[in-house]
Amino acid sequence: QVQLVESGGGLVQAGGSLRLSCLVSGRAFSSYIMGWFRQAPGKEREFVASINWTGRSTYYSDSVKGRFTISRDNDKNTVYLQIGILRPENTAVYYCAAGMATYYSASAYDSSQDYRYWGQGTQVTVSS
Repeated sequence: QVQLVESGGGLVQAGGSLRLSCLVSGRAFSSYIMGWFRQAPGKEREFVASINWTGRSTYYSDSVKGRFTISRDNDKNTVYLQIGILRPENTAVYYCAAGMATYYSASAYDSSQDYRYWGQGTQVTVSS
């Protein structure tokens, strides 16, 4: 059974930064595409970023492009989301997700339906 555990969330002031981590159990991590999603209060879950199994293809939503960076370490079974220049509207529960790869480009994986396994989420709260 695949388990995903996020960490690194917390309360931070606007303009600050955070690095979220997601540890994935099991031996198949290096074959998964990985994604980050978020859900703000009263809103639907939305795509944030994805990365393919090699780490050489990444894709971002327009709202975070240039400020967020997704990366992975296949030796550590971990995917990261570096969040820079935080804004109050970035307040949300951030989820990581894993899915089976079909296409090389990370841009093919921007829907929650592309992912089979999900973490429990980590809260990020940005104060103004």
